[in-house]
Amino acid sequence: MIPAPDTAQSDETLLRYAGWRVVLACFLMALFLFGFGLYGHGVYLAELQRLNGWTAALISGASTLSFLLCNIFATFTNELVARLGAKRLVLLGIAALAASTTLLAWATTPWQLYAAFILMSLGWIGMGTVVIATVVSLWFVRRRGLAISLAFTGGSCGGVVITPLLVFLVERFGFPAAMLTVTAIMVAVLIPVAVAWIGPPSGGGLAEGQIKDPSPAEMSSAAGEIPRAKLLHSPAFWTISVPFALALLAQIGFIVHQIALLEPKIGLAGAGVAVSIMTFMAIAGRLGLGIFVDRLDPRRVTAVSLVSQAAALLAILQTDDVPVVLAACAVFGFSIGNIITLPPLIIHREFNAASFVVVMGLSNAVSGTVGALGPGLVGLVRGWRGDYDAVLAVCIGLELVAAAIVVQRGLLRWRPAPVEGRG
Repeated sequence: MIPAPDTAQSDETLLRYAGWRVVLACFLMALFLFGFGLYGHGVYLAELQRLNGWTAALISGASTLSFLLCNIFATFTNELVARLGAKRLVLLGIAALAASTTLLAWATTPWQLYAAFILMSLGWIGMGTVVIATVVSLWFVRRRGLAISLAFTGGSCGGVVITPLLVFLVERFGFPAAMLTVTAIMVAVLIPVAVAWIGPPSGGGLAEGQIKDPSPAEMSSAAGEIPRAKLLHSPAFWTISVPFALALLAQIGFIVHQIALLEPKIGLAGAGVAVSIMTFMAIAGRLGLGIFVDRLDPRRVTAVSLVSQAAALLAILQTDDVPVVLAACAVFGFSIGNIITLPPLIIHREFNAASFVVVMGLSNAVSGTVGALGPGLVGLVRGWRGDYDAVLAVCIGLELVAAAIVVQRGLLRWRPAPVEGRG
């Protein structure tokens, strides 16, 4: 007779469930990765210009290369997870990010700068959104949306914790010491956490009646995995990838140019307050959605989020009233974090479990690569028209088109062919 699994070990609703430790581990990974790999770029730009006299174009080019490479490499996350396992891949990602930030601390030549940012792109592969979504999904079914939302909240917190810490330490001890100190903290925190908690469920498994997704190795070999070439011909794939690509294109473009865009309307101090409000609302939005998203249709939630962002941008376009602009930034920020939370939830509902990593990796590569072009697109439109009104109009249009595409499903939803030998 097989004993029933311990409730505390298998019930996703209990805090003692081991999966929540995995969520905490992924939260901490996202905290350091986004803190160093996204929000920290402004610190690097300012300090490396001051220390080495490098141009903004040189440093920005390295940042852009890093983002492009990590999105291209994300396509092959499935093979990496299958070959190395999630734990080894995460540990390699930590090592790559630590090597990147250490090299940045001592960079005195352009080749060191570019080498550091290439290593940073490898950190994104080992610790980024595809791996986090994959690891968390192995532990959760009924509370998957909440778990992924909480894990990704670490990314938003990276801008609230890591970047201010870097700025504080730079002012007190200088750039090299600041980078090395926070890197040492990252390694000391993440290595034990990854070794102890990252990996697929074992032992009791999920509660009786729940569906357990396969391990990463099983994902890569299980019958029913969709080849990438076939996936590229799936309308369902494109109704996920295209909307989020357009949304990120508008969202990243607005965020990068936000202060320059808002300063003429509400002043520099007001623009700074708007950025802070937007960041905190991004955290609140991700946590708030996580509580309810498992009961909702993620495609409809996506459409509502995109329309709300378009409405916020429209309000900013039409007024210079400070309270209204700040409120609009709050509304816009409420949906920012969910743009990376919702794709894995849609993919889980519409593709088989064996294909999750393949679909997630390829979709992330498409949307991330397009999204990385956002700052450049905004800059081109700003230069063409001479103000940011046209920029806001373009971003509104992108958000609305994305909302219209993401609700197109039904017949467009992927239905895998039956596997031979199974009923």
